[in-house]
Amino acid sequence: MTMRKVLPFFLVAGLAVAGARSYSVTLTKPNMVGATELKPGDYKIEVNDQKAVLRNGKVQTESPVKVEEGDTKFDTTVVRYGNVDGKLRIQEIRIGGTKTKLVFTM
Repeated sequence: MTMRKVLPFFLVAGLAVAGARSYSVTLTKPNMVGATELKPGDYKIEVNDQKAVLRNGKVQTESPVKVEEGDTKFDTTVVRYGNVDGKLRIQEIRIGGTKTKLVFTM
């Protein structure tokens, strides 16, 4: 394969990866995201378009998410929960050190 054929492939692949944002969060309570129950622990969140994928080891779930920007930076990462049908569900995550807020749609 010549360099001319390889270069456009890497350029397109790089642009696809550049659109995704990732964050780390520690969940302190058992909760639900979509139909998946998440146990307390450290999770990586990858946001691409309007979808968030949460991963912890072999556990993976995805959920629709709306990314919002606040007026000021959040000092710490905060997870806000809501009680739906007797179970805690993540409503939003405010990412510490950024103005980014991830609002989960149920």
